[in-house]
Amino acid sequence: MKDQLLNIKKALLAELEANENNEAFDIAALEALKVKYLGKKGELTAILRSMGKLSPEERPIIGQLANEVRSEIEAAIEEKKTVLGSKEKERKLKAEHLDITAPATVPSFGGRHPISIVREQMENIFLGMGFDIAEGPEIEREYYNFTALNTPDDHPARDPQDTFYITPDILLRTQTSPVQIRSMTGKEPPIRIISPGRVYRCDEVDATHSPMFHQLEGLVVDKGITMGDLKGTLDLFAKTMFGEKTETRFRPHHFPFTEPSAEVDVSCFVCGGKGCRLCKGEGWIEILGAGMVHPNVLRNCGIDPEVYSGFAFGMGIERIVMTKFAISDLRLLYENDLRFLSQFN
Repeated sequence: MKDQLLNIKKALLAELEANENNEAFDIAALEALKVKYLGKKGELTAILRSMGKLSPEERPIIGQLANEVRSEIEAAIEEKKTVLGSKEKERKLKAEHLDITAPATVPSFGGRHPISIVREQMENIFLGMGFDIAEGPEIEREYYNFTALNTPDDHPARDPQDTFYITPDILLRTQTSPVQIRSMTGKEPPIRIISPGRVYRCDEVDATHSPMFHQLEGLVVDKGITMGDLKGTLDLFAKTMFGEKTETRFRPHHFPFTEPSAEVDVSCFVCGGKGCRLCKGEGWIEILGAGMVHPNVLRNCGIDPEVYSGFAFGMGIERIVMTKFAISDLRLLYENDLRFLSQFN
C-alpha cells in the first residue's frame, strides 16, 4: 500500500510535468485532475478505504504517509493553479490591450425632436401667463369629444370617414377639447388651462396631413371674460413665439363650441407682411382657431353662462413647427431621417 501511495504522487507530478507547455491545459483541466486523484471516487480515496485490511501496527504508518501524499498533491496542484492563473491574466491583458495614443471615437449625441422643442416653448409661454397644463385620455367617449362640445349629430366630424371609432360610443379623440370639458365639469371657475397632446383623424398622409398629430388647446373661464382678453392672450403668444413685430389678425369663422368664432393669422415673420414663399405671397399665416366658449358648452358642464364667460383656442403643434422652421412637408417630422432631425440639435 505504501508503494501505491507513492505511485499516485508520482503519477500526478508526471501529468503536471507533461502538461507544462500545453496551452490547452487550463484551470478547468487542473480541477478535473484534482478530482481524479483526490475526489470522492479518486485514486487516493480508493486506497484509504482499504486501510481497514491493515494490521493495527500498519495503520498509523500508512495513515501518516497518506496525509503526506495528500498534502504534497494539494501543494503541487495549488502551485500549478497559481502558474495557470498568472498565464491566464497575461493572456487577458494582451487581448485587452488598449492603445491610449489612438484617436478616440467621438460618440454621437442625440437631440430633441422639433415637435418636442416647440411644444415645450408653447407650454412655457402659457405657463408664464398663469395657465395650468391639463391632460386627458386619448381614447375618449363620444360625449366628451362631440356632444358636450355642442357638436350637432349630423356634423361631418362625427362621420366614420373622419373619426377613428372603436365602438359607437368610444373613439380616438379628434382634438384635445375633451380635456376642456373634463376640466370644467363639476369645477367652479376660475379655470385657466392648456391641454397639449396627440389627436387622431382619418386623414391620408401627405405634405400637410397625418392621421396622428399634436394639438395644444387653451381655455379660460371666469367672470367678465371678453373677446379682448382672447385677443390679448393670443397676441402675446404670437409675439413671444415668432418675434416682437408679429401681428395677429382675426377672421370670422364658425365652430360649434365657440360663439363668436374666429380663425387667427399671424403676420409673416420672414417678410414682415410683404409676401414671400413662406406665406405664399399673402403676408399672413393661419395658425389657429379660437372664440368665446358657447353658452351651451358652459351649461353642459354645469356652469351658468349668465354668470361666467370664457374663451378657447386650439392650434396644431406641427403647424407651428412648420411655420417657425419653414418646413414645407409634414412627413419630414415623422420619417426619422437623422439628416433632417440633426439640424435641430
